[in-house]
Amino acid sequence: MSADALQVRGLRKRYGGLEVVAGIDFTVRAGECFGLLGPNGAGKTTTLKLCLGLIEPHLGEMHLLGEPVPARAREARARVGVVPQFDSLDPDFSVAENLVVYGRYFGIPERTIRARMPALLEFSALAGRGDAKLLTLSGGMKRRLTLARALVNDPELLFMDEPTTGLDPQARHLIWERLRQLTQRGKTVILTTHFMEEAERLCSRVAIMDHGRIIALGSPRALIAEHIEPQVVEVHGPGLAAWLPTAAPLAPRREHVGETLFCYAADPEPLLAQLRGRADLTYIHRPANLEDVFLKLTGRDLRD
Repeated sequence: MSADALQVRGLRKRYGGLEVVAGIDFTVRAGECFGLLGPNGAGKTTTLKLCLGLIEPHLGEMHLLGEPVPARAREARARVGVVPQFDSLDPDFSVAENLVVYGRYFGIPERTIRARMPALLEFSALAGRGDAKLLTLSGGMKRRLTLARALVNDPELLFMDEPTTGLDPQARHLIWERLRQLTQRGKTVILTTHFMEEAERLCSRVAIMDHGRIIALGSPRALIAEHIEPQVVEVHGPGLAAWLPTAAPLAPRREHVGETLFCYAADPEPLLAQLRGRADLTYIHRPANLEDVFLKLTGRDLRD
């Protein structure tokens, strides 16, 4: 495998008069977990479809695992696994039958699929569930089965579109652990997620998209250091309005969102000294994180 699993240059896609991908460039290195982040409508899912050769670009060049896309997208996809945003498992089949049928799409003999099945089910925490029907599985089990299905062809690269949406914390942490194991084995993972904690935990680098453009690219730690003050104090309570003039000189950058004031500072101690002992205010002091960066760059307005 080359040093790069995916190369994207000058990629553009429009629908009618709307350009949903507006000339983006990025590279995904082999063996890394790369996050593609953005609010709803930013162009993430369209970008994934373009990279897989499922839709054609208007302009741009892409190479997926060394293959030009879309010209040789089929050959590239044979070496790729996909975990879609919404499960597309067959409810009429058992766990094992879902894996066999999906593997046959890749031309893998059934005996080979069944030989791989114990390891896939063990990896997905579904050992002993091969004969179970889908109606008996929880949402977390179905999501883990979708991950097992995406690995049935032993892919070099895995696309994961919001893999933990709707899962409880236990299931989410299990998926995180499995993704770490995949990258440790040398697999490449491209991840889209709305959970900034997930991206910060898993991704070596992230690209933040908005309105079809990449507006930030780098490691989570580097983006936090570049775009946001290192400490955050969140303040709310009935005394907030009266306390605002006190906060102004202590935190030059503040965001007042609903009932909460977000204070960003290099040194939070003067703020904390003013807050201690006040019964009319509640506060949280924490380090800055990737979600702070995301909201600063893309805004706090809802996207539908």
